[in-house]
Amino acid sequence: MLLEETLEKIRPLDRAVEILAQRRLDSLTKPQGSLGKLEDLALRVAVIQGRVPPRLGRKLLFIFAADHGITEEGVSAYPKDVTAQMTHNFLRGGAAINVLARHHNVEVEVIDAGVDYEFAAAPALRNCKVRRGTGNFSRGPAMTAVEARQSIETGIRLVQQVAAEDLFLLGAGEMGIGNTSSAAAMLCAFTGASPRDMAGRGTGIDDATLEKKIAAIERGLELNQPNPSDPLDVLAKVGGLEIGALAGVFLGAAAFRIPMVLDGFISGAAALLACRLCPSAREVFFASHLSAERGHRLLLEKLKLAPLLDLQMRLGEGTGACILMGLIEAAARIMNEMETFEAAGVNRKFK
Repeated sequence: MLLEETLEKIRPLDRAVEILAQRRLDSLTKPQGSLGKLEDLALRVAVIQGRVPPRLGRKLLFIFAADHGITEEGVSAYPKDVTAQMTHNFLRGGAAINVLARHHNVEVEVIDAGVDYEFAAAPALRNCKVRRGTGNFSRGPAMTAVEARQSIETGIRLVQQVAAEDLFLLGAGEMGIGNTSSAAAMLCAFTGASPRDMAGRGTGIDDATLEKKIAAIERGLELNQPNPSDPLDVLAKVGGLEIGALAGVFLGAAAFRIPMVLDGFISGAAALLACRLCPSAREVFFASHLSAERGHRLLLEKLKLAPLLDLQMRLGEGTGACILMGLIEAAARIMNEMETFEAAGVNRKFK
């Protein structure tokens, strides 16, 4: 089974490289530690790659699109048709993520993981549809166990296909009306947190719609009884197809030791799923930003990750990940291209 084979490949990182990376940073023409978190980013990339200085290359971001049956409960400010419409917008290059990706020179691939719509064949769209949207988890399981596994293995296969292509950084985002409900339900299932504390306003819903959302998540958890010790069961009972695919990408990145940049709340739910399947996977994760979505802070605490940015964003699509990918590249270039004291003929400070 692909999932099990991938989990077996994930190993803790070799921390001996960390000493070499720190030595390289300290030899550069600057006071030690003066570039702050940029130095931390460069060091982490070097450790993940096992190379000092780290190798640069392509920056690639996957966007997974899928629909959610929970929208039948009126939990979103937008109809589910917007998932397909925004997927077309990604393909035309007109969304926020496209603008940011062009600015940061990040390649974008759009993947249909489960949109309730049949797209015409397009070179820029990968058809990895598991099914046409999930079921309404407030009235039954979101998907079958087989479909849950298939969604994760979809993400793994995508990483397998690109891992050898001079890949430097991976990012991932999503589009799916209703997916903050699924992510909140998964977070509650894994942690025991209350839906009232974890469900946020998503697309900008009003108070009445928020109450519907909380009630729908509560019903879904009570009805489905997802098993917190069985990550696949949680995904199948209350998750999303794009969330499963994201988790697969995260596991694939860990298996191939590719620095993996997370996005916001939905991405965090997928990362938590991946870490419940393999705790060591988190060693390649970078938390890009703290989302304005209510449950994201708890997600990051559970993942033991500190976000680099706090821009009050809650769009998804991979927007936060794309911004951090630019910063990580800058950090890696510093370690690669900055002169050492010795090479530049610059005196070190007095001891």
